[in-house]
Amino acid sequence: MFRTALRNVLAHKARLLMTVLAVMLGVAFVSGTLVFTNTISEAYQKSSAKGFDQTDVAVTAKWGEDKGNTLGKRRELSQSMLEQSAKVSGAAGTIGVVSGFTAIADKDGKLVGGGFQSQGGNYFGAEDPRYPLAQGKAPHGANQVAIDSETAKRAGYKVGDTVRISVDGPVLKPTITGVFTTDDGNVAAGGSLALFDTPTAQKLFGKPGTYDEIDVKAAAGTSQTALQAALEKALPKGTVETTTGKELADSQARLIASQMSGLKQGLLVFAGIALFVGTFIIANTFTMLVAQRTKELALLRAVGASRRQVTRSVLIEAFVVGLVAAVTGLVAGIGIGAGLKSLMGMFDATVPDGPLVITPGTVGAALAVGVLVTMLAAWLPGRRAAKIPPVAAMSSLHAKATTKSLVLRNTLGALFSGAGVAVVLAATTMEGSDGQAPMGMGAVLLIIGVFILTPLLSRPLIAAAAPLMRVFGISGKLARQNSVRNPRRTAATASALMIGLTLITGMTVMAGSLQKSIDKMATAAVKADYVVSMANGNELSSDVEKKLAKVDGVTAVSPLRNAASRIDGETEYLTGVNGSAIGGLTDLKVDDGAFKVGGSQVVVDAERAKSFGWKAGSTFTVHYEDGKAQKLTVAGVYEGNDLISGIMLDTATLTPHLSDVSDMQVMLKTSGGASDATKDKLEKALGSNPAIKVQDKKDLSDSIAQLFTLMLNMLYGLLAMAVLVAVLGVINTLAMSVFERSQEIGMLRAIGLDRKGIKRMVRLESLVISLFGGVLGIGLGVFFGWAAGELLGAKMATYELVLPWARMAVFLLLAATVGILAALWPARRAARMNMLAAIKAE
Repeated sequence: MFRTALRNVLAHKARLLMTVLAVMLGVAFVSGTLVFTNTISEAYQKSSAKGFDQTDVAVTAKWGEDKGNTLGKRRELSQSMLEQSAKVSGAAGTIGVVSGFTAIADKDGKLVGGGFQSQGGNYFGAEDPRYPLAQGKAPHGANQVAIDSETAKRAGYKVGDTVRISVDGPVLKPTITGVFTTDDGNVAAGGSLALFDTPTAQKLFGKPGTYDEIDVKAAAGTSQTALQAALEKALPKGTVETTTGKELADSQARLIASQMSGLKQGLLVFAGIALFVGTFIIANTFTMLVAQRTKELALLRAVGASRRQVTRSVLIEAFVVGLVAAVTGLVAGIGIGAGLKSLMGMFDATVPDGPLVITPGTVGAALAVGVLVTMLAAWLPGRRAAKIPPVAAMSSLHAKATTKSLVLRNTLGALFSGAGVAVVLAATTMEGSDGQAPMGMGAVLLIIGVFILTPLLSRPLIAAAAPLMRVFGISGKLARQNSVRNPRRTAATASALMIGLTLITGMTVMAGSLQKSIDKMATAAVKADYVVSMANGNELSSDVEKKLAKVDGVTAVSPLRNAASRIDGETEYLTGVNGSAIGGLTDLKVDDGAFKVGGSQVVVDAERAKSFGWKAGSTFTVHYEDGKAQKLTVAGVYEGNDLISGIMLDTATLTPHLSDVSDMQVMLKTSGGASDATKDKLEKALGSNPAIKVQDKKDLSDSIAQLFTLMLNMLYGLLAMAVLVAVLGVINTLAMSVFERSQEIGMLRAIGLDRKGIKRMVRLESLVISLFGGVLGIGLGVFFGWAAGELLGAKMATYELVLPWARMAVFLLLAATVGILAALWPARRAARMNMLAAIKAE
């Protein structure tokens, strides 16, 4: 039986090629994802481990606890603590660390690196062992800076150049005195690092005379734990925390693994989708192969082979096919992993250097996935073949499914579909993340149910295409009849395409609806002509508001100044605004009272008002971060949203209580409204700062649209693989269908149907099956998009369902294109058959 199975594999090489390709694509994506994420993780972990070479114990300050109406404050690491640490037994050296956001502009004025990876720090002492100088000398004084070698290379800077830098708003123009090398993972990933001397860094980052961290190097013969114990004994108790270098490296490794885990899971989901689609194709292929060899299998049974042996022979074929697909998929996956790493470099998201990491786990996963998926998909056709009585098989009386099996299938499909719809609808009534798991489960149940019901659905839906098919004469009529002749085969073929289009359509509906809702929220709630913020979301210097207020043509300006406070023993954030201007810069619906901010009068969003039991006229006591208390009055309650919410009070009331004054955003209105000239004037007033964004309403909408477009394009690219697998399935089905119908095609040729008519028949059959899958996929996608939107948009007052009719038409056209392209080779093969040889074929 083993030799027979191997001969069958070799005898049907062409027929099994599509199956191998389908499995190979899924395995390639799985192994490519594992190779890519393992390579990046190991490169970052090695890089971060090098970064702790100079740190055997790190000392950081503890945050004070919030107690009663007193806010906990961050304790400081002073110069005296640094000196105490240096004197501890077993300490060979200490470094005081200061860090903060620092944006570097290139020679064209654009931000170097990603905004979130733009960091600054201090060059400690005459020679800082963390940052070996490659060129020049260490920075000294407020007008000098050193930059990392990668940034110098990318931006074309050298020692002696003047560089434009921003810390929290105002532009600085220091001279580059040195270029250093670093093992910092952020720099390796495409970010930038600027170093000032310690006093300058402390002043720029708002930490005069203090440090963020003290790194202590152990003397020879002193362990990290011994040094840690000595430091804890010498430093003030309860004010500092100590962490060994090993713990820091391990923590960093866990963080990197956690971050890569999300990417890995996301990519593996799409690999799973491709394999899920491929499973239908494999099952379909083996079903047809078994059907074509029914007499052969019956003869084996007649000469003594048992049912188990027949099933086992089919599984052996599947094992060989799966093994070949897994090995080729693993090789292709290694190439995909290397390609993804190179692709990141093309998008300026470089990663630390390191070899491709191919673990035994990756090899095992690729082989297991390829072999198991193929054998699982082939098991049912093999079992079905073994159950056919030999006499019935030889006389071909086994072909049609029994009424009992059809009723059972349809009943099962209806139950799954009904349960899926019910669970999805129930999930839409839940709040936030509580509904995500039920909705996912409901979606899986519904897709399985529709797949089971697809043979039943195929007849009425394909029958609806009959008027269109009549246009093509006898070819159209034959194509329609052929597509419903074997509903199970049609269903399996169409389902592969259905799943891909379900996901694509659902995500498009959801993303379009959310984008429209957020866009509507931004334009409805904001009356300001411009919103100014930092590119990385950090806080702006309060000088930005002052500079903007002085620009000619600016009629109103207000910061959004966040500050922590304590109210009724709970931590609550306040938003300081220009009370006289904020009403004209926002358009927030007031539910109770009036939108009036000034002195002790504040406005509160409805959610907070409800949680505290406030209404217009209510009073409450706030405790500011400096410990002082004040009684405030609620002048009005407004409807907040994701852009604007919280307790708003006048900056004149809030600012005197703040030790560090900074703003999250600045909103402003101009006499001439938004225009390119006005925007250019505002940007120049801020020193053409690369770290600051000046956005009008259109810019806000475009940034939202850009985010969703990028996300959708990535998803389309990943889901394209599932569609590619579906194309292979259509080609496979048509090729085997043509082989099965050799006699029929020969007879059609003999009675007058020309080669063009045969080609047209096969193409139309493919088109009908593909459009059937497309209609089902788009219908399910719209339902899932609506349901997911209801769940995500429950807390968005501006949420509305947006159906992307143009894109759905493109998706349907895509399904039709898939059908036409997939039919090219089978149609050509059918048309080129020798009619006499075909009539004699068995």
